[in-house]
Amino acid sequence: MRNAAMSMLVLVLAWVGAAAGSHPEGVDELAVKVMSFNVRYGTANDGDDHWLKRRELLLETIQAYGPDLLGTQETLAMQRDWLSERLPKFACWAAGRDDGAEKGEMAAMYWNTDRFAKLDGGHFWLSPTPEQVGSKGWDAALPRIVSWVKLQDKKRPDAVPVYFFNTHFDHRGREARLESARLLRRRVGELAGDGSVIVAGDFNCAEGSPPYRAIFDDEVQPRLVDTYRAVHPERSPDEATFHAFKPQNIRGDRIDWIACSPHWQPTAAAIDRTARAGRAPSDHFPVTATLAPRR
Repeated sequence: MRNAAMSMLVLVLAWVGAAAGSHPEGVDELAVKVMSFNVRYGTANDGDDHWLKRRELLLETIQAYGPDLLGTQETLAMQRDWLSERLPKFACWAAGRDDGAEKGEMAAMYWNTDRFAKLDGGHFWLSPTPEQVGSKGWDAALPRIVSWVKLQDKKRPDAVPVYFFNTHFDHRGREARLESARLLRRRVGELAGDGSVIVAGDFNCAEGSPPYRAIFDDEVQPRLVDTYRAVHPERSPDEATFHAFKPQNIRGDRIDWIACSPHWQPTAAAIDRTARAGRAPSDHFPVTATLAPRR
């Protein structure tokens, strides 16, 4: 009897374990994990927080989340290449904002090639002349760029393509941020049409600001959803994503966002506050979102 009872217990435990590890049909196994991460440019005079001293923690933070799509900001060519070498399953698309090639910060974007295949891609500048390489717009302090790729989901070969956009708005120009938001929305509509859209970026402005309202304006198509707010409806004072290498500083606004079109249902969203011995992987917390395709 004791042996029979033990056998039954083993079977029950195995069934419970299998149930705990299972996923609802057609949802979790098709979900896409997205991360937006301002990595802080690698030549900054950051002392103990210099790129060479924090890059391993930054890589570990990315690997721990395991994104399918990763949008980075402030990425210099040498940082792009360092990450590419250590993320062998990922392809990268990037251009320097100064010359459209290797010079200046990049909005470098990565995708898991086991999940996605690139169909197209491009870059445009946040200025009145978006096709002019290196152009600076309105009252911006620096040239700003948007990089984008058109991807086919290998798990859903019959689904509409995914258009993934990544950007970094100006840190000084208030007019530039608003006009950049308007331009981004126009370009998303022109490029993606009825396609599926995901947008990542450091927008350098708070929720409720004019650029935020321009991006999430329900009157503009395709409509975009703030993934974090969709998952966490109640706004909190502890949502800071910029902390200036002081990871204990969590009070403040989200200036880093992930947006998506209604093709997606945000099922999880977070501000990743990874730190080790008081040191953070960057001066921004990365933000993440899990997106399930709507049926």
